Order: sequence, then C-alpha cells, then structure tokens
Amino acid sequence: MSENLSKLIRERRSVRKYDPSSKIEKEEILQILEEATKAPSTSNLQPWEFLVFLDPEERKDLRTIAYNQEQIETASAVIAVLGDKEFYKNIEPVYDSMYKAGFIDDATKEVLIGNANRTYPNAPEEARKNMATFDAGLAAMQLMLIAQDRGYGTGTMGGFDKAKFSERFQLADRYFPIVLIAFGKENAPSYQTTRLPIEDKVKFI
Repeated sequence: MSENLSKLIRERRSVRKYDPSSKIEKEEILQILEEATKAPSTSNLQPWEFLVFLDPEERKDLRTIAYNQEQIETASAVIAVLGDKEFYKNIEPVYDSMYKAGFIDDATKEVLIGNANRTYPNAPEEARKNMATFDAGLAAMQLMLIAQDRGYGTGTMGGFDKAKFSERFQLADRYFPIVLIAFGKENAPSYQTTRLPIEDKVKFI
C-alpha cells in the first residue's frame, strides 16, 4: 500500500463539527462523485443515486428528519446515498456505453445484456436491495477517502427516518435511502477511536 493511501485510511475519522462558513462548488462535488463511482458494482450496473443538499431551507427539513443532528446544517453539503432496486433498467445503457468506448465487441455486449436480463429483473426485490446497498456502500467509502484526500472531513449518518425522507424528497419507488454523508471543513477535532485486535476478528482456514 502506498504511504499516501495508508495515511488517508488511518487519518479518516467521522467529523461532527463543521465550519458553517466553508462552501464547496457543485463542480468539485461532481468531480468527487465521479471518482467515487469508479467503485466496483454488480455486473457494472451501478445501482446508486445521490441527492446533494446545499440549500439551507431544504436542510432545515432534512435536519428534522435526521433527528436534529447539527451537522446537517453546518456542513458544506450533505450527500444522501440512495440505492436503486431496479438497477436492471441500466443494463442496456451500461453495456452500450462500454461498447461505444471500445471496451467490448458487439458479440460480447449481446451476451452480457442477455445474461443480465435473465438474472436481475427476476431476482427477488430483497436480493436486489441487498446488492444495491452493498455496491452503494463501496461508492460511499471511496467518496469519503477522496474527500479526505482533498482536505474535507466527512461523517456518515444512518440515523434518520427513511420513510419520511423518501416522502419529503419525493423519491421514485425504485430508489431507497441508505446513508447521509456530511461533507465540509472540520471545525473541531473529532475524537479518536480504536479497533478490536484484528487477530480476534480473523480466522484462517
């Protein structure tokens, strides 16, 4: 592992206190999300969506839904990571894009489309939600490391009313909220945490 990557991993921590005067441009957020979504995903079908909260009025409502967590309003942005349980609707656009980029030939594209269409539309909804949650989690972790590398702090929030979130922000039925990520400049040191000994968490067989 490179020294820089190891440093990022070891120094990243959940930030709760943010500088409310710090702003971030939409273009930089898009750059970070573009890099984050290089994360692996099920058959490359990218079952994630993102809602980026910048507007102060919208964030007041979001803070209520998120059990009054202060960082909702003080962070530069809050990114809601959503899962897409109907990610099979991405099959043709994804593989067409790979074909146009020259990464696969026409025959391979047709095989991939056929295999995916036989597998994912008929999979149980719970299985598709599990896949989307796992893949979106990979993208979320990459997002936080990229943000750390750019000098931003982040903090995940799983504690929010997901049903009220979906209703208030009018999510289409195919999408479901997974986690909120506060994003901005750290305004106070976060407390350090420890991990249990890795030897207690690993078995070799």
